[in-house]
Amino acid sequence: MSEVDMRKQHFHLPEGIIYLDGNSLGPLPKKAAERIAQTVTGEWGDLLIKGWNEAGWFYQPAVLGNRLAPLIGAPDNSVVLGDTLSIKVYQALAAGLKMRPDRTVILSDTGNFPTDLYMAEGLIKLIDGDIELKVVPPEQVEDHLDESVAVMMLTQVDYRTGRLHDMASLTRKAHDAGAVALWDLAHSAGALPVDLEGSRAEFAVGCTYKYLNAGPGSPAFIYTRPDLADEAEPALSGWMGHASPFAFDMGYQPSPGIERMRVGTPPVLQMAALDAALDVWEGVSMHEVRARSIELSELFIREVESRCPQLTLVSPRASENRGSQVSFAFEEGYAAMQALIAAGVIGDFRAPDVMRFGFTPLYIDAEDVLKAVAVLEDIMTNRTWDRQEFKQRAAVT
Repeated sequence: MSEVDMRKQHFHLPEGIIYLDGNSLGPLPKKAAERIAQTVTGEWGDLLIKGWNEAGWFYQPAVLGNRLAPLIGAPDNSVVLGDTLSIKVYQALAAGLKMRPDRTVILSDTGNFPTDLYMAEGLIKLIDGDIELKVVPPEQVEDHLDESVAVMMLTQVDYRTGRLHDMASLTRKAHDAGAVALWDLAHSAGALPVDLEGSRAEFAVGCTYKYLNAGPGSPAFIYTRPDLADEAEPALSGWMGHASPFAFDMGYQPSPGIERMRVGTPPVLQMAALDAALDVWEGVSMHEVRARSIELSELFIREVESRCPQLTLVSPRASENRGSQVSFAFEEGYAAMQALIAAGVIGDFRAPDVMRFGFTPLYIDAEDVLKAVAVLEDIMTNRTWDRQEFKQRAAVT
């Protein structure tokens, strides 16, 4: 039995549930509950404010950044944790624009997660300069890389379809055009091998609550290429990013290296959850995770297409062109997903008609996939989805 196969026992998985939504929120690692409880009672409870020094709270963003770094192909001292993904996108994008002051375009694509585009729009308004956000189809990104582009800002794996960008190739082409490369790894970290160091990308950001299983609201991460870490300007000059925060200087002096990308007080309880979640990855090969994910995804596609003809594959058919999720379109996709969830198979839905399924081999196996497809087939054959109770949309879809 491989290291990947042995990980399922490390997660709290409710009886009777097949969980195919780790691409949106990972399940609870069993050790996380214990670790959080220890932090609450043994650290916050017993140490009180001494926890910042004695329990190492102050250093968690960098310590956990080094634990996470190997999962995204980053060297030591190039990743720091904290704040939200939106904040980290803002920081990286602002720093990238500063590096190319004579250029006027932020280049992104229609597969990018909307919040990344929102942050770009807000930053452009704040700058109030001659900056344009150009959003093109994913397959046209390369064609729009020219001398006007300051930053190429892309999400490596499309959140709707799972389409996978070639990071190495596009980063190289961005550099050939003189642009900065910024990658959002929200749907990559913990799902497939990433080689930030090899790609030479200037910046990367991502979250820890999806494939890294650190829980809702867990901190985001930011990577800066080490040779740029001392010159990248952190647009949000927060107290924790100061070179000497407890000198209480009236003026801001950025910390050397990646720690200048810290902003606010680290979320200690969420950091504890992430610390426990990263324990699950000890000894696990990302290449093996990727191979298993492809096996499960291919099995799912074959079975769904043969048994549920009402659904249309919208993910790339070639496994090398998609991440660790598979998406099918169905006109009544929301209702069908609600019926599926009610039957114990949890995926999710993205407007207008996409049913998403994540394949995380740390806790999903072939038996789970076959059971899930059987339930889906029953729902589609018997039109179980066509009940009013499944058509009432909740706030979160």
